[in-house]
Amino acid sequence: MIETRKLNIQPTLNRPDDFYNALVDMHRDLTEEQSQLANAKLILLLANHIGDEETLEEALQIAADGLS
Repeated sequence: MIETRKLNIQPTLNRPDDFYNALVDMHRDLTEEQSQLANAKLILLLANHIGDEETLEEALQIAADGLS
C-alpha cells in the first residue's frame, strides 16, 4: 500500500538561511526557560496556521522518529 503524505517535507523557503538567522536571533539573550517558551509559542502559532490535525499528527510523528 502506498502511503500519501499530507505534510510537505520538500524545501519551500526562498531564503532558509535568513529564517534560520531570525530564529537564532529570536533566542539571543533569552534564558533557557524563555527560549523553551518561545519555541512552544512558535509551534502553537504555526500549528494554528496549518490547522489540519492529520498534517500536524504526521509532523509530530516525523519529528519524533528516531528520538527514543
